[in-house]
Amino acid sequence: MFKTVKDVQDYCKANDVKMIDFKMVDINGRWRHITIPAVRFNEDTMVYGIGFDGSNYGYAPVEKSDMVFIPDLSTARIDPFVDELTLTMTGDVCIIDPKENRPFDQYPRNVALRANEYMKELGIADKMIIGPEFEFHLIDHISYQSDRNRVAYEIDTAQADWNTGVNDVQNFGYQVPKKGGYHISAPQDITYDLRSKICMMMEDWGIDVKYHHHEVGGSGQVEIEVELGEMTDMADKTMIIKYIVKNAAVKAGKTATFMPKPIYSEAGNGMHVHMLLFKDGKPVFYDENGYSGLSKEAHWFMGGLLKHAKSLCALTNPSTNSFKRLVPGFEAPVTIGYATSNRSAVIRIPAYAKSPDKKRFELRNPDATCNPYYAYSAILMAGLDGIKNKIDPEANGWGPYDFNLYTLSDEEKAKLDALPTTLDEALDALEADHDYLTAGGVFPEPLLKVWIKNKREEAKVINQIPHPAEFGFYYDL
Repeated sequence: MFKTVKDVQDYCKANDVKMIDFKMVDINGRWRHITIPAVRFNEDTMVYGIGFDGSNYGYAPVEKSDMVFIPDLSTARIDPFVDELTLTMTGDVCIIDPKENRPFDQYPRNVALRANEYMKELGIADKMIIGPEFEFHLIDHISYQSDRNRVAYEIDTAQADWNTGVNDVQNFGYQVPKKGGYHISAPQDITYDLRSKICMMMEDWGIDVKYHHHEVGGSGQVEIEVELGEMTDMADKTMIIKYIVKNAAVKAGKTATFMPKPIYSEAGNGMHVHMLLFKDGKPVFYDENGYSGLSKEAHWFMGGLLKHAKSLCALTNPSTNSFKRLVPGFEAPVTIGYATSNRSAVIRIPAYAKSPDKKRFELRNPDATCNPYYAYSAILMAGLDGIKNKIDPEANGWGPYDFNLYTLSDEEKAKLDALPTTLDEALDALEADHDYLTAGGVFPEPLLKVWIKNKREEAKVINQIPHPAEFGFYYDL
């Protein structure tokens, strides 16, 4: 939005902006923020930054935990969810050095920037374009508790089929059937207006919206899809989208979750990532004579993704809940393979994307519990490894699977390679297979070690808590 400090100062004076808010990303992909009065913003802010204690953000220890946040003026926008008129912006984090501050190599945005630099150094491409699809639930009520004597959660939305029998308040009877919500219209689609408002807020923030609609899950599942964009910029926008969705929902008297599987036996929330590369303004992935119109570089890129699919899950699906979504029967991929127009494979090539500058494929396993900077960077690094080593997905037996993988016999399914079924399995894979991530100094080894350590601790805690369903199976034995 701005190029210089003076541009910011002039805008604040002309529009009576009171505060400037700086949003930073912790290791897990949550925004944290610090705010200053607008009159305090000056050239020193860009030189010396905003100091903070980085040890509280979860990264691997460094020799000094004192860090500085350096704003990116181009990301500035008015925050629509605060009372005092506030300009908000993201940026990058540096470690304080006596002579000159240096970029903190573990900071998510810096990892993404380095991944882009590495791609250019290899000469493979100069731009990675991606397009995430954002699936989430809009819910009326959520409560949860995990204590020694009580483990429970309750989730509710007025449109769910379990509310057809509600009789103590007025009931209009337009509930949505289980797994029957795909593109459902009003009056069943009760969040239509809210989604339109969310999309307009996204447009105001500089995010181009492709469309929005109700998704398969009858219990409040919806989707917003955005136009394709450059990788690091799209990681920024992923953070913004989640911020807008959650705050707009609360403002409308609802709550939003991007959890992969918030409701048992309903469709889960993925974050499918479409991708393509450009070099000197020309598409790298297009070849009219290749399978499904894709070039050999595109196939090698897919080969890299499929070779590293299991370890990638530790970054693209980094929650125990992620693997409750990655099960057969809910349009979530479980098979490591590729195909055209096939939603049951990890990689799907959309048949509708036909022009050279739109020819692409999508990775279908990621979900929005990921840190988008790490996830998108890891996807790029896996694909680059595929191109460097000319990993042919067909020669490796990963497809093309141009048939429904869910309908195969158990014997046929046993011949196919599958994604991890638990977070621990994904972390095991990442421990064994991460050289492609550290290539070019993109992912620092200490970052991966602390990531694995933190996620193993999360999984250990959750795995040790008795599950309510266990009482039904085992209490009377």
